[in-house]
Amino acid sequence: MDKIGGLTAGVCYLPDTIETLFDEPEEKTIRREGSIKQSGHHSPFGHPQLTIQLDNIPKIVAMALNNEKFYTTSEKSARYKRMALPENEQVYYDKWLEIFKDLIEKEYKDKCPEFFNDVKITKLAQENARYLTSVFTPTSMIYSLPYGQLNVLHGLLDKEVSVLRSENTPFALKLAENLQELNADLKKLGYYDTELADNRKNRNLSLIHRGRPMIEQFGDTYCTSYLGSFAELAQAHRHRTIDYSMEMLEKPQFFVPPILEKYPNLVKEWKSDCEKLADNFPQGMLVKINERGTLENFILKTKERKCTMAQLEINRQTVATEKKMLEALKAQNHPAAKELEPYTHGSRCTFPDYKCEHPCGFKEGVTGERLI
Repeated sequence: MDKIGGLTAGVCYLPDTIETLFDEPEEKTIRREGSIKQSGHHSPFGHPQLTIQLDNIPKIVAMALNNEKFYTTSEKSARYKRMALPENEQVYYDKWLEIFKDLIEKEYKDKCPEFFNDVKITKLAQENARYLTSVFTPTSMIYSLPYGQLNVLHGLLDKEVSVLRSENTPFALKLAENLQELNADLKKLGYYDTELADNRKNRNLSLIHRGRPMIEQFGDTYCTSYLGSFAELAQAHRHRTIDYSMEMLEKPQFFVPPILEKYPNLVKEWKSDCEKLADNFPQGMLVKINERGTLENFILKTKERKCTMAQLEINRQTVATEKKMLEALKAQNHPAAKELEPYTHGSRCTFPDYKCEHPCGFKEGVTGERLI
């Protein structure tokens, strides 16, 4: 991998053909490797790729990796699979899994039986019950990234562990412990290079926002903040063309699945159970999410998240952000308002430039009025 970096760095000053470059004496390539590493111009080491299997990785650590953008990932989903949980979480998960099954069947099975079959009802119940599971719940993933980025990650993790320890909160200390373990295990792979991992630009891991507050604005670019669960954030930062970060709240708050809102007694019981699990940092715990991007990339986000098949929480938040954005653009007489407006009349199957290959036939999903 070092050799590939040394060879590709030579392309920038290519005197002849690439074939000639790749036939150069090995000593020349090695000298170039060293000079490029010392210069800090490390992009040539992004050409080689690694694919890593990560087992028993806490969900929040997977989120930290996924927020760095330079990756391809395939992760076990708690939306679709039951997770192995500690006994205190398993009791609440099982309890609410059955409650959600009953509520979904009662609300929708007769209205749209083709869509709400038994398998679909179970998966939707799992998606909502997992809000009670800890964001430190172990999962499994396949993670691919460039050799150079792996070493950048080492530097980012070293710094983040130090900062989290200085913050000295239960969440920060627990996350620091897990990030340190990840970093140590990654170094055992044998691809750790101290020069490539030198964080000379003093960069930070991007997941947790620190410093100045974000000021909301909408135009050709936009910036907004809102409350969302850990589970929503895990969905959102997969949009790698948009920047996301999070801030913990001083007092715990929790997402309430909309299908519970008709039943005040269930809302009360849900919040009570969430509070009992607060020390585990359940995925339904709310955080402040900061989102920054361009109008064009936000429209691309709507083509993923405004859909019956998308997680309801991020679907609704995308609609809410879109509404604020459109109102702000209209108030400015911004020409982008006309560009955004066609995407504001329902799910993506109503968009002028999107064709759904598998129509759901679920009216409330198309109109954006669904509760699940």
